[in-house]
Amino acid sequence: MNETARILVVGGGYVGMYTALRLQRKLKQQLKRTAQGQNQDGAAEGGVEIVVLDPEPYMTYQPFLPEAAAGSISPRHVVVPLRRVLSGCRLVIGEAESIDHDRRVAHVRTLATAEEGTGPVEISYTELVLAPGSVSRTLPVPGLAEHGIGFKTVEEAIGLRNHVLEQLDIASSTRNPEVRDAALTFVFVGGGYAGVEALAELEDMARYACRYYHNVRAEEMKFVLVEAAGKILPEVGEEMGTYALRELRARNIDVRLETRLDSCENRVAVLSDGSRHPTRTLVWTAGVKPHPILKAAGMPLNDRGRLRCTAALRIDGVDHAWSAGDAAAVPDLIAREKGETEALCAPNAQHAVRQARRLADNLAATLRGEPSNDYRHAYAGSVASLGLHKGVAHVYGRKLKGYPAWFMHRAYHLSRVPTVNRKARVLAEWTLAGLFKREIVSLGSLEHPRAEFEIAAGSGRPTERT
Repeated sequence: MNETARILVVGGGYVGMYTALRLQRKLKQQLKRTAQGQNQDGAAEGGVEIVVLDPEPYMTYQPFLPEAAAGSISPRHVVVPLRRVLSGCRLVIGEAESIDHDRRVAHVRTLATAEEGTGPVEISYTELVLAPGSVSRTLPVPGLAEHGIGFKTVEEAIGLRNHVLEQLDIASSTRNPEVRDAALTFVFVGGGYAGVEALAELEDMARYACRYYHNVRAEEMKFVLVEAAGKILPEVGEEMGTYALRELRARNIDVRLETRLDSCENRVAVLSDGSRHPTRTLVWTAGVKPHPILKAAGMPLNDRGRLRCTAALRIDGVDHAWSAGDAAAVPDLIAREKGETEALCAPNAQHAVRQARRLADNLAATLRGEPSNDYRHAYAGSVASLGLHKGVAHVYGRKLKGYPAWFMHRAYHLSRVPTVNRKARVLAEWTLAGLFKREIVSLGSLEHPRAEFEIAAGSGRPTERT
């Protein structure tokens, strides 16, 4: 490696952060030479620069979003500050609009360009790691854009928690039975990890909060889970998925399989089975789709819009371009050895973290002129939380349920949290949460922090809370 190489990592999620973190360690000497060269107004030979591009300055550890929504863990411990973790990299807060790989240039819109009203800036690169993750997959359901609530970011998790507690306040203070019923009806669409865990954790939290309302009983709340397929949690296997379904229904949660949401106009969820559910809460967790930048990159995609990649995590047929995680269609070599000729790695966190490490190792080896290795990983299994002290797990062929599965869920995800410092924070918070009562305070004003000031400034006098 004779010249300074610039590695551009598009995306600061699982793959982006873990790839940059490992590259930061593997290329420590080259990064140091680059820093020394820059200090002398010229990069040293053999140096390297790692640039991470993401719209947010943090990585969200999504498996903890349901617990953050339920108040079991502080939202600040769900996110990992990229500037602290990736101290050897250059972080650019912005979003790639398009990529011209022939010129090795990404066209990027940053906070500064938005403020200045200028066009996107160009960031050149030597090697490209395209890992923007995925975005929520929505359908043209009437009323969904106006009334639906997503559950993919920490902001959405906090907002959903505040919203659910606000509905209990509305139900407690209204004399209108229709408003009360709608406030106490919560509809979740999507029976995968996100939907089931979010519903289970929030139902647990809401049931606990009801004891502090003199005129709202837990039995009055109605939770509805809508799933288009004939089962929930397919990742944990049929037996554990059936157990999870039985557990949810035992908690009076209305699980509707082979059912779709047809409309949610006027705050009424209309399902394909003909039922109507007036509700003020509709949570959409019905899957994800590839990030739009993949199409704008002009690289080979499969029929599902994911980048076609080799087992070495290179983008197929494209030099100096790499990908992994949700954005990539990576061959599952172990499954193919068993006869599944077209098998691909599942787009989940388990593969994403391991692929990121292999990608970083291969990229570093390529820069040194060394051969790369293929990604191989036998799927270990899945764990899912069904609320406090409840869960299901299917790990290395063993099936667990109830408290053991919940404990394994926490232990596994704690082991995957980046940095020892953040692991200690999460563990300390879980320990304290076991000793004290759950917080049930709604901070809905966080969504519009300037609202009160704007009213006061507009009226010329301070406002009073009602």
